[in-house]
Amino acid sequence: MSEVIGARPALDVIGQIARVLNSGLAADEALRSVSVSFQSAIGAQRVVIWRRRHGEAAYFGITAPTGEFEAESLDSLPPPAPGTRRLPLIHGGARVGLLEVEMGPQSAPSESPLVTVFCDLLAPYLDALTRSQDLALEVASRAREIEGQRRFTGLIIDSLPVGLYVIDREYRIQVWNRKRELGTQGLRRGDVMGRPVFDVLTRQPAAQLKAEFDRVFRSGELQQMEIEVRGESSSEIRVYRISRIPMRLEGSEVSHVITIGEDVTDARQVQLKILQSEKLAAVGQLAAGVMHEINNPLATIGACVAAIEARLGSVVDGTVHEYLEIIDKEVDRCTRIVDGLLDFSRPKEAAPKQSTGVNQLVEQTLFLLKHHRRFRRITVERQLGSDLPPVLANDEQMVQVLMALMLNGVDSMEEGGVLTVATRVNPVRSDEVAIEVRDTGHGIPAAVLPKIFEPFYTTKPPGRGTGLGLSICYGIVEQHRGRIEVDSKPGLGSSFRVYLPIAVGAAQ
Repeated sequence: MSEVIGARPALDVIGQIARVLNSGLAADEALRSVSVSFQSAIGAQRVVIWRRRHGEAAYFGITAPTGEFEAESLDSLPPPAPGTRRLPLIHGGARVGLLEVEMGPQSAPSESPLVTVFCDLLAPYLDALTRSQDLALEVASRAREIEGQRRFTGLIIDSLPVGLYVIDREYRIQVWNRKRELGTQGLRRGDVMGRPVFDVLTRQPAAQLKAEFDRVFRSGELQQMEIEVRGESSSEIRVYRISRIPMRLEGSEVSHVITIGEDVTDARQVQLKILQSEKLAAVGQLAAGVMHEINNPLATIGACVAAIEARLGSVVDGTVHEYLEIIDKEVDRCTRIVDGLLDFSRPKEAAPKQSTGVNQLVEQTLFLLKHHRRFRRITVERQLGSDLPPVLANDEQMVQVLMALMLNGVDSMEEGGVLTVATRVNPVRSDEVAIEVRDTGHGIPAAVLPKIFEPFYTTKPPGRGTGLGLSICYGIVEQHRGRIEVDSKPGLGSSFRVYLPIAVGAAQ
């Protein structure tokens, strides 16, 4: 073969191959180039370079100048055709590829120094290529794993039924979950990420918010508080429990603060209802134990007052009659209190209930009150819904509830005003009918609202009320499996809403 290629041309071919393999060309392009050069140099019919390309089992063959094909492994190749030699490419004691040469009539022998040098150049190149490929596959696999974990963690955070966001030490938002996007402010994640939290959350003064974060950064302790938030498009007040949790990426220093906002409005209302029920039960037990003992002395006192007045006639000083009148009035007042207590001790479940219309209850109550002297100074407006489904109720008890609510509304409008009575199906829950009593009176302060259903609590002047009216209303509505709610603003009036479940089989 020395006639085909001399020492100087052979050195030139080897140098060219070495330069191509170290040129930084893409692997397939470099292998095609050197296979063409090698094929031409030794006068072969065909040269195939096999290398691992896709994982452990798939091998990719490049045949000069353009052919490409794959095999599951080097051992799965069919036997070579006559005149074709396969030379293993060994590096570091391991086979890293295969050189397949189809000899031609003018080909150099496979044992020639040129073939040996070519294999020696090709083997470390393929080994480095395989290691680089393995590393790239591992990096890609780890990256996919990390990305999968990141997406999984993100889905967990977005699935939480609480608002969550995270800030760093620069007070910039790093995490903003789905609940925050759907919250009362409705800020999208892309609009807040990376921004200072003070530019995003403006309901709270920036200085106060910063102080709360700084306390967590400084102490490294969880901080909790409850705040009240009024909706932007409604007067409803929601209560949120805010938890600020320290987070440490590395070391002992707090690097981030996780803030979780949980709507506890419903839980608070349930707690208040439970507390109210416990108070009513306690009052009921008290009334059951002492009502007869109190009623009997009161009846005796009242009878004695009547007897004294009959015996005295007009022969004594008028002051004595005045004192007797005072005693009689106070006895009546005590009797009313005891009667109110009786409402707690009587088993309301025994009161018969029947299917009835809420509009009928409203009209019956207004008929009883229309001649009341306190109703003469106000205007009554009816906003009664039509075709309302009936509710299961005791007419007498529900008229008592509506009468108490209407009289309270009238009492709050000393200078006159408008009392509105409205009925409708609850727009939020279609299985309830709502009765609303709305006044334009002086309203109830926010600090007082949670107490108005407590027994003996009253905002009226002494002698004007026992503080049992709303408590009795609460108990009656509860026994009807309903609920009673109130909204009020000082100077703007109050709105009491009674919700009663629709009678079974009457839902439209």
